[in-house]
Amino acid sequence: MCGARVYVTPTLNFLVSFQQNPPFPHMPMPFFTNIPGGLYASKSILVSGTILPVAQRFHINLHSGNDIAFHLDVRFDQNAVVRNTQINGTWGCEERNLSGKMPFTQGRSFLVRITCEAHCLRVEVNGGHLCEYEHRLQNLPNINKLEVAGDVQLSDVQI
Repeated sequence: MCGARVYVTPTLNFLVSFQQNPPFPHMPMPFFTNIPGGLYASKSILVSGTILPVAQRFHINLHSGNDIAFHLDVRFDQNAVVRNTQINGTWGCEERNLSGKMPFTQGRSFLVRITCEAHCLRVEVNGGHLCEYEHRLQNLPNINKLEVAGDVQLSDVQI
């Protein structure tokens, strides 16, 4: 992968990290990578970067084959963080409720941590709790691809 260093830590669980390489301005967008072994309870994915100053939207997707098991869609144009699942090309019911204010700010850096638990995904933004998203696709090991796209510049992805 041009412009990124890949770190694989050999343990019982895989940790793959893609970090910005100083000579290159940013990681390629949209960004796609495999999740070795897929999801399982206690597995965490970290995505960090900077939101573009005039950003409208960006999303983080976890894929299972042609389905999107988890869609985290940050919509500045709607002041919303939407969560959803797409199965066989059909979107489910959107979840939009937040316990606090919009946790993302245009022009600012961010860190999203998605932790898989047995019944849900727990999502944190910049160290604060955002939401829990109940699994709509139950075969967790088949959720094995990550996508990040939209109005952001990635600096680090850890799987």
